[in-house]
Amino acid sequence: MRTLVAPNNPGDSRWHVIDAEGQVLGRVATLAAKLLQGKHKAIYTPFIDTGDHVVVVNAKEVKLTGRKEDQKLYRYHSGFEGGLREERAGVLRKRRPARLVEEAVRGMLPKTKMGDAMYRKLKVYAGPEHPHASQQPKSIEVA
Repeated sequence: MRTLVAPNNPGDSRWHVIDAEGQVLGRVATLAAKLLQGKHKAIYTPFIDTGDHVVVVNAKEVKLTGRKEDQKLYRYHSGFEGGLREERAGVLRKRRPARLVEEAVRGMLPKTKMGDAMYRKLKVYAGPEHPHASQQPKSIEVA
């Protein structure tokens, strides 16, 4: 019996839109990561990128449960000595609201070159508008 290996065909990827308004961040991120990896398809193969493109809109309206708005820390490093910077989720939401969703999805993807390629197929927008209407994206509901 043979194992099905999906053809690496970038032409058959679809576009999906997720509206994050009023949704919990983790639920949005897991759905987006699943779509980016292609785990929703019957031809899913772990070592081939069979995923789709994902557009997340209304990222500034995403919910954080509990006290994460005040307690959750986002860290980044400038590359210089002593260059570690930290900021709380509430501060980051005011400065760059799309980064909340980007960081959550990035953490759920593989830490490889293929994971980087999947991450590049993620588009996050703070407001309700996006410039990807010509790709005819399909709206996906978060469960």
